[in-house]
Amino acid sequence: MTKLKVTVGEGNDLDETTKKRLKAAQAGEAFEDAQPVLNFDSFAELSRLLSPKNLELLEAIAAAEPDSIREAAELVDRDYKQVHRNLTELTDLGVIDFEGGDPGLPKKPVLAYDGLEINLSFNNSNNLGATPR
Repeated sequence: MTKLKVTVGEGNDLDETTKKRLKAAQAGEAFEDAQPVLNFDSFAELSRLLSPKNLELLEAIAAAEPDSIREAAELVDRDYKQVHRNLTELTDLGVIDFEGGDPGLPKKPVLAYDGLEINLSFNNSNNLGATPR
């Protein structure tokens, strides 16, 4: 597995990088494998991923490899519905996947990456949801 790079406010840079990679591929040129990137438009959106409950859940999944959502909920001593909601959000973000889940069988939460590499630039953070003092 690899690390997921997490950025804030770098959507335009990522679009340009993608365009360059597509041109190189179309021209038959070699290029390095890209690191997967999850970009948030604001610090507020980033806080969804980095909430203490989500981080605790990610650590528990990494350490114990629970076989179901219910087992994950027991690991973090939280209500099944809350954990299900958090895991669904983490799935929507692409941070975890589910294995199994056929009718009548539990869904096993699995980390999609080894970890997160967070890259925050404060140079152009004026419009990223920061509250001035």
